[in-house]
Amino acid sequence: MEELLKTIQDFRIKKGWHLSDSLHVLAKSTLVEAAELLECFLEENPQDEAIQSELADVLMYALSLAMDKGWNVQTMIEKKLLDVDTRYPDVP
Repeated sequence: MEELLKTIQDFRIKKGWHLSDSLHVLAKSTLVEAAELLECFLEENPQDEAIQSELADVLMYALSLAMDKGWNVQTMIEKKLLDVDTRYPDVP
């Protein structure tokens, strides 16, 4: 995971996006890309390549937001899984 996060951050720095990507911009961009991901499924036979491309955009923006806040993504996800586990029963 750390290598992936470094790759994303290095790319943002190379493009200068780290200078203009506020938390607000990253949150809005995540939403826009999620809508584009949803658009893929409006087609009868969505193409895997298009789905993967849009999903990658969503993930990169979301991970960038977490990095900019200094949050540990693995810890966040593990905490969320524990929370969801307590709210939803296991399947018998």
